[in-house]
Amino acid sequence: MNIGQKVLFELKKEITQTEYERYIKKLVYDTKHSRSNIACFNAPNMLIAKWVKTKYADKIAHLFEIQNEVKPKIEINIERPKGKQGLTPTKSIPEKTQAKSTHLNPSLTFESFIVGDSNQFAYTTAKSVAEKPGRQYNPLFIYGGVGLGKTHLLQAIGNYRIEMGDTVIYTTLEQFMNSFTSHLRSQTMDRFRDKFRECDLLLIDDIQFLSRKEQTQEEFFHTFNELHNANKQIVMTADRPPKKIAGLVDRLRTRFEWGLMADIQPPGLETKIAIIQKKCELDGIRLDQEIIQFIATHMGDNIREIESALIRLNAMSSMLNQEITLDFAQNAIKDQLKEKKEHVTIDDIVKIVSRELNVKPSDIKSKKRTKNVVNARRTAIYLARNLTPNSMPQIALYFGMKDHTAISHAMKKINEIIENDENFKVLLEELSNKIHTNTIQSE
Repeated sequence: MNIGQKVLFELKKEITQTEYERYIKKLVYDTKHSRSNIACFNAPNMLIAKWVKTKYADKIAHLFEIQNEVKPKIEINIERPKGKQGLTPTKSIPEKTQAKSTHLNPSLTFESFIVGDSNQFAYTTAKSVAEKPGRQYNPLFIYGGVGLGKTHLLQAIGNYRIEMGDTVIYTTLEQFMNSFTSHLRSQTMDRFRDKFRECDLLLIDDIQFLSRKEQTQEEFFHTFNELHNANKQIVMTADRPPKKIAGLVDRLRTRFEWGLMADIQPPGLETKIAIIQKKCELDGIRLDQEIIQFIATHMGDNIREIESALIRLNAMSSMLNQEITLDFAQNAIKDQLKEKKEHVTIDDIVKIVSRELNVKPSDIKSKKRTKNVVNARRTAIYLARNLTPNSMPQIALYFGMKDHTAISHAMKKINEIIENDENFKVLLEELSNKIHTNTIQSE
């Protein structure tokens, strides 16, 4: 084992398994070009090279110093195919490809984005912009709720263009404002303008926070014009379309609408299941289908929250050395599920069940005993018990039942149906998903 391999082995002990497998494991120590004062590694592509250089270079240099008492400069080279000769190292990452603001996450690519009916249009337009920037959809404005994948698509465009050798600036609107204020105070606005106007691609996250920031809006207006007039691509994300961003001057609002607007809707159950499966595959988490369906049904639509739940599950399983069962999963993420429950009301449930099963809300809450009404009532009771924090006596009071024993009987009957009717089980999952989606949209 050479010194480079030893260093990477030591680094493995200090980072997550996912980061090691995704980035560090793919490095190859270049013994031919390394010296005591310079350590060279080869990476399979620019994204990994840039990520390692940005996040781990100092740590790797420190580990080399521990090994041989010399702290070298870390150089990450890129290997590219050359005919049938195999892989040959190229020069270090060109200066042009270095992001000049917030660093992109190389794992956020088009390949790792799960496409469904709710995001198909946004994905297609984002990919089109990445392939032909500054030509057709400029600017591209992507909007939608929190945690639905806007930032993923934004960074996927940036990562794609970095591979093409473009200068890419990715920044949140907050970082843009902070940088603007800092340069304004230090009277170095020329440097600020050079930074944001001399790029091939400008990616701005959370542009809605430009609202009522008059001085920043003025500066961004001129930055936008400079880039657009030079056919440089601009991509923005927000939680709402431009016309709904209060306190935005008309000349900026109209410019935001010049190109193309693409919205992302909350994902359907099938898409959420596919996203969870993909996250598990990438992070090496083993979950059976029952657990995946449980998370997809009960965790709402925020993909970041779902990812957080998966990380927590995996960490607890590893620390406790326990297999992830359904009971284990329910207990591990119970706090997150409780938060979801607190946002759902029985009224929300009755409204959705009424619409989907074609039974009047008043009938569901009545004492009618026709088959369709009884089934709708039992379904609403089951969902109320699982999706809200209400106790059985509280649910009984809502439905005009004598006491909690009636609720207990309804729950028992529904559980029996679930065990024998797969279609009914799927219906409950779909109803749960629609209830969560309706609750989020109404907030």
